[in-house]
Amino acid sequence: MNLSKRVSTLTPSSTLTITAKAKELKAAGHDVIGLGAGEPDFNTPDHILDAAEKAMKEGHTKYTPSGGLISLKEAIIEKFKKDQHLEYKPSEIIVSTGAKHALYTLFQAILDDGDEVIIPSPYWVSYPEQVKLAGGAPVFVEGREENQFKITPDQLQQAITNKTKAVIINSPSNPTGMIYTRDELKELAEVCLRHDLIIVSDEIYEKLVYGENEHVSIAQISPEVKEKTIIINGVSKSHSMTGWRIGYAAGNERIIQAMTNLASHSTSNPTSIAQYAAIAAYEGPQEPVEIMRRAFEDRLNIIYEKLVQIPGFSCIKPQGAFYLFPNAKEAAEITGFRNVDEFVEALLEEEKVALVPGSGFGAPDNVRLSYATSLELLNKAIERIDRFVNNHKQ
Repeated sequence: MNLSKRVSTLTPSSTLTITAKAKELKAAGHDVIGLGAGEPDFNTPDHILDAAEKAMKEGHTKYTPSGGLISLKEAIIEKFKKDQHLEYKPSEIIVSTGAKHALYTLFQAILDDGDEVIIPSPYWVSYPEQVKLAGGAPVFVEGREENQFKITPDQLQQAITNKTKAVIINSPSNPTGMIYTRDELKELAEVCLRHDLIIVSDEIYEKLVYGENEHVSIAQISPEVKEKTIIINGVSKSHSMTGWRIGYAAGNERIIQAMTNLASHSTSNPTSIAQYAAIAAYEGPQEPVEIMRRAFEDRLNIIYEKLVQIPGFSCIKPQGAFYLFPNAKEAAEITGFRNVDEFVEALLEEEKVALVPGSGFGAPDNVRLSYATSLELLNKAIERIDRFVNNHKQ
């Protein structure tokens, strides 16, 4: 039985693959430290759990509108007013089954066969696959390490063709943790407006920002830029609700309506109970969000200093999210491995530490290490990586 061409070209998610392998080893009795998964290690805050229980007991277990509950859309609209000073109408919001599904539905709604989408690299692993599934063509622009992995207006300009439909901006970034400044976003936006491009702004890590850095949405630059921007966000990372699967998109009413129509024939609606939980996430106390953010920042400051002491590792300190993205090319070379992928595989087999190879993010010289786990496990992981490198060093 033959599979469709659209799925036969897909590349499996490297993050899910490494996480699955780590779980397999753990199930076999090995002491595995998994630093691959991109989810907070905190449980969902109690007031959100209580809201879900209340919703179930009150019978809110039925279908909802395909684009999400009006009450949740209103909570999202208030969040935009408070955090970004942006105004949206309910018809400009769609609630989806996770931010990933919001992106998938968006690309299905805006792309025709052959349309190009500019994707800065390093990139989140699902961007190119979702573009391909919609018949589009991913066009990669390298965010160079010396520029904090961020692309420049000149690079963007050079990548644009008459087939370019959209560009993705992910800030704070997965996997690099880098953040575009307001001035950088303004310059990129000017290029996008000049060429009438749709801007896909993935802001799922907006609440996880450290030091003096700040998150700015590109939609804040001007009303003209806002009109061309579709913001993607959700409660997964900010409120430790990865399993609840609630994300959303905000932007042009015509695009949002098309996405809603598509959702009505795919998921019917996001899970009702999870939507009520998400309302509580936005309307309830935000102290748990700040507690998690501070914990991640503390871990980053401790682990970063130890990581860069490992022979062959160099790393730009992240400004947000919860990933370190060190260059491990020299570490692979001095330990006798042909490339970083082999290094990562051997590290998992020998020291039982699971990292994600950067090849899945378009950066084969790097590895992604999530610090969304306990400081105790992070310290153990760093010790094991250091031991592995020193044991194999030639």
